[in-house]
Amino acid sequence: QVQLMESGGGSVQAGGSLRLSCAASGYTFSGRSVGWFRQAPGKEREGVAAVFISSGTTYYDDSVKGRFTISVDNAKNTLYLQMNTLKPEDTATYYCAARRIGGAWYTESSFRDWGQGTQVTVSS
Repeated sequence: QVQLMESGGGSVQAGGSLRLSCAASGYTFSGRSVGWFRQAPGKEREGVAAVFISSGTTYYDDSVKGRFTISVDNAKNTLYLQMNTLKPEDTATYYCAARRIGGAWYTESSFRDWGQGTQVTVSS
């Protein structure tokens, strides 16, 4: 059974940084495709970043390019999202996603397994 557990969320002021972590059990990130999504109140879940580990290819939503970095520590079997220069519009619940089943990486339906989410709040 795949279990994903996010951590690292919190409240920061605009311009600040946070690093989200996603630890997996029953699943190995190495060689797989994994991602980070977020969902703000009243909005759909949207893709933030993804990494296709086997090829080393990373993808980012335009709104976070240059500010967020997705990475994987295979030894710790942990997925990270480094978020810098945070903006109030980054406020959302952030989810890690695993076991990509196809389709565009930024669509919710492209991944099978999800963590419970971690809240990020950015104040102006």
